[in-house]
Amino acid sequence: MLFLKRTFQIALLLSMTLIVAACGSTSSSGYGSGGGTTPTTAPSNSTSILKTASVTVNGKSTTILTNAQGMTLYYFTADTTTKAACTGACAGNWPPLLFTGTGSPTSATTLPGTLTVVTNANGQQVEYNGHQLYTYSGDTAPGQTNGEGFKGKWFVATSTLSGQSAPQATPTSNGY
Repeated sequence: MLFLKRTFQIALLLSMTLIVAACGSTSSSGYGSGGGTTPTTAPSNSTSILKTASVTVNGKSTTILTNAQGMTLYYFTADTTTKAACTGACAGNWPPLLFTGTGSPTSATTLPGTLTVVTNANGQQVEYNGHQLYTYSGDTAPGQTNGEGFKGKWFVATSTLSGQSAPQATPTSNGY
């Protein structure tokens, strides 16, 4: 019985290592053609698809963007304003926030920036100030920010996130 328990733990550790390796790639052509998680689909514009929450990120209280379920939203520095660099298997680990409604996406709170939608390989993906938004499969509850600083390329989307055309002041990687 102990052998089975240890075998399961080792298999789980190896699986997590493969997931981390798949998301750490810097390939601009995407991340493969598979996917393990269904992308986050935002409801139509009759319901707000974004909220804000105050959480501690890198030791500081920060106002972050969340989806309607309260899950932290992230942006990927390899994305451009028109092309998602995280597609396929990558999007399985970092599900894009997709919009299926008409009009423009809305927020439950007033934001200083602009919400838009871009059509890319992921579908109708929601952007904030030109940054495409994603959740992270490693966050299992609202308010978690486990993807912050991942591989020095994934960061929590804050309400003060500046436009994509401006250089980003990226936080220091927290060791992922």
